[in-house]
Amino acid sequence: MGSALAAHDHRFDPTAAGICLAFALLVQIGTNLANDYYDFVHGADTVARVGPRRAVESGLVPPEAMRRAMAAVLAAAFVVGLGLIHWGGLWMLAVGVASILCGIAYTGGPWPLGYHGLGDLLVFVFFGLVAVSITYFVQARRITEYVVLAGVPMGLLAANILLVNNYRDAETDAAAGKRTLVVRFGRRFARGQHAASLCLALGIPLIFLAGGFGAWCLLPLLAAPVAASHVRRLAAAGTPTELVALLGDTGKFIALYAALFAAGILL
Repeated sequence: MGSALAAHDHRFDPTAAGICLAFALLVQIGTNLANDYYDFVHGADTVARVGPRRAVESGLVPPEAMRRAMAAVLAAAFVVGLGLIHWGGLWMLAVGVASILCGIAYTGGPWPLGYHGLGDLLVFVFFGLVAVSITYFVQARRITEYVVLAGVPMGLLAANILLVNNYRDAETDAAAGKRTLVVRFGRRFARGQHAASLCLALGIPLIFLAGGFGAWCLLPLLAAPVAASHVRRLAAAGTPTELVALLGDTGKFIALYAALFAAGILL
């Protein structure tokens, strides 16, 4: 999305965009490794867990090996991210360090953010607002209101991935003291949050249209039937297997939405 908006404004820089992509992927991988390690340490991953296998909990990887892998990947992310200073200035260092520290603090540290119901907000900010805005900024050297606005649906849809995951794990999370929003407010609230996020995401292209972008920016609305089916599937899910399938499809939906929106902006 950030690169599509940069291209729309004739500011696309493939090198800067590529470094952003590499940094984002490494932080994502490092955060996943951190989650695997710290959820095991905190007792959130046990034999009672109903989701896909976790490497440390299942004994596939020793805890110390996972911790070293996490540190190595996040260190690589830091080194890669240093390349963005050339385009965005020294404050890119602060953005990069914040991204890495929050990736660890989601499940690690003395006060894990994900264990206190802040995971959704963290995902919305870093996967949405920061990811889109910084990718655009290092190419265009500025941030516009439409760039920030484009980060909103990406953050909401990324948070839906976390929501479906936490919806599935509500019982085991509660037993481990992991107070996600689903645990705090219940599954009915979670279903409302999920549906509202999808509706808001599908409404954002209408604001772009009203702001002078062409009708092509409405391409994401083609995904509305898929969004509706996801709302129904979450409400009807009765087994962990159904939620695991929906989790994967939620990830596919954000890719579909982003592809349609980016194509619409370019067209």
